[in-house]
Amino acid sequence: MSDTPQTEDPMVAALLREREGYVQRSMDDRVAQVDEQLKLRGHKPPRRGQPEHAPGGPPEDPQKAVAAQRAEPPKGRQQQGKSET
Repeated sequence: MSDTPQTEDPMVAALLREREGYVQRSMDDRVAQVDEQLKLRGHKPPRRGQPEHAPGGPPEDPQKAVAAQRAEPPKGRQQQGKSET
């Protein structure tokens, strides 16, 4: 999700976030309902199936994107030392 707001209207911003979630889960009927509400509030909905924020769209799996950016795999968890108090 982009850090720059797409609108000043908090209701439209909330609808856009909601719509993005439905697009990611392929819930087309809910996307259409959110699009209708956006139109009623004077905001042109993005093209069907396209999220509002990025022209290329988000990566399919955010964990894979983070893993691809790392030079080495993350270290495993270490057990916390016992307290001697």
